Amino acid sequence: MDFYNIIKALVLGIVEGITEWLPISSTGHLILVDDFIHLNASADFKEMFNVVIQLGAILAVCVLFFHKLNPFSPQKSETEKKDTWRIWWKVIIGCAPAGVIGILFDDFLEAHFHKYLPIALMLILYGILFIVVENYTKKRQPTCTTFDQLSYRTAFLIGGFQVLALMPGTSRSGATIIGAMLIGCSRFIAAEYSFFLSIPVMFGASGLKLVKFFMKGNVFTSNELLILIVGSVSAFIVSIIAIKFLLGYIKTNDFKAFGWYRIILGAILIAYWLIAF
Repeated sequence: MDFYNIIKALVLGIVEGITEWLPISSTGHLILVDDFIHLNASADFKEMFNVVIQLGAILAVCVLFFHKLNPFSPQKSETEKKDTWRIWWKVIIGCAPAGVIGILFDDFLEAHFHKYLPIALMLILYGILFIVVENYTKKRQPTCTTFDQLSYRTAFLIGGFQVLALMPGTSRSGATIIGAMLIGCSRFIAAEYSFFLSIPVMFGASGLKLVKFFMKGNVFTSNELLILIVGSVSAFIVSIIAIKFLLGYIKTNDFKAFGWYRIILGAILIAYWLIAF
């Protein structure tokens, strides 16, 4: 058993659990953190690991919102069950654009954009956008403050913004939240819908990575399986804390702080890239 590798997997899981839900880019942070702590595994395994530990994070959404997302709950009336099914249809419609584009261009994006400079530039660009969008929406009243007011057309448009998150450094939650707020959603609905959109997207992305991993002839060693479990479990636990924090934070705060964080981190990464490379 490689004790140090397990500790590294634990750290990467913690990073995933925090950054998946805060709009600061989980994939970007995982790529950058791995560059410093160097998970001792093959390139194929690390590529798969960075995506599949998101399953741990997504299970946190399933647990926290189980009742709200469960259309079979005996505690719900028939009307409430129909409302729940409508939420799921809106999620499916919102996931369609990213699902199609992701399958078609996954390998291309992996090869060309999982690098320091593109990640840093996306961190800065979307950091600026968060500040601009917050200033823009501050003077407007949101037109969508409940899921009943979230139309299927709006759900599809928000899904279009999620396509932008295929670029590492963008942030899936960040892209969907910005898009939702521009369209007229409140911060709370934008954040919750972003969480729900992540369920099929992240399950699909994880499944795709696993299929590609095994199609290359790879198999898990016992140590690699343990590393994957540790990373996923730590991502699950930290995700529960991060989601609760974000939902509480946005009740009284805007997203500008995340925008400034992205800009500062992106600038630091560009400076590091110029020095190191």
